[in-house]
Amino acid sequence: MLTTRHGVRPLGAPDLGAFLELTARDPVVNVFAEYRARTTNLEPRWLGGEMWGRFADGQLVSACHVGANLVPVGTTYDDARLFAERAVSRTRSISTIVGPQEAVRAFWEGVGPTWGPPREARWEQPHLELDGPSLVEPDPEVRVTERSDLDLLFPACVAMYTEEVGVSPEEGGGGELYRARVAQLVSRGWSFARFDRGRLVFKAEVACASPYAAQVQGVWVPPDRRGEGLAVRGMAAVAELVRREIAPVVSLYVNEWNTPARRAYEAVGFRETARFSTVMF
Repeated sequence: MLTTRHGVRPLGAPDLGAFLELTARDPVVNVFAEYRARTTNLEPRWLGGEMWGRFADGQLVSACHVGANLVPVGTTYDDARLFAERAVSRTRSISTIVGPQEAVRAFWEGVGPTWGPPREARWEQPHLELDGPSLVEPDPEVRVTERSDLDLLFPACVAMYTEEVGVSPEEGGGGELYRARVAQLVSRGWSFARFDRGRLVFKAEVACASPYAAQVQGVWVPPDRRGEGLAVRGMAAVAELVRREIAPVVSLYVNEWNTPARRAYEAVGFRETARFSTVMF
């Protein structure tokens, strides 16, 4: 049986300093976990789950966010298998495993036989970063959204989510909760869009941020407006706004097969720094 000195245990507020030292080893890749830690103080009631830590000789060497999303942090193959061993001892409550590829694969090897087949697995997702000016002229029409934009913004968010994930966020009565999430991002100044004659033609949001990085999600252009360069100049504008107002480095991850998106991000100046994987239930 693992001991708390050499094994795995839930982290709490007294562990925050050690946890932030761990995320600081790769602060851009670990931006989600750091954001969650800073906003919850690692208190389970605010996390909506737990943050597990693995200790060696009394030192925190890796961690794993366990909520709706399971996200490895600084996790080696062996660490991930130990986290998987703990996970299979309880009922699965997560909907997504996401993070650095090696750790996600190792974790999945441990839980897959027990948890059963996923709805979808995306093993090759380039993780991209931009830490300087974009390579193209930003779209001056892209701006931070306001609450008055919500009636145009929310349907676009639903369309993007459905296209990306394969199910609607409104399914099962989740519409109000999802609208509240979109409104929360707007209120934080984390939602960006371009409007053309009363219609949204580009959007993106910041999903999480730390003093070191901000992760962008939800990049979307309506199908009938694709191919016009809206995403390229739009992402250049988002990157500029984010780097000026939120964090010095902008990151995101993208499906390897999404060639148009990858070309757009490359044109802006994003470069691949890691590989992510996502397993969805």
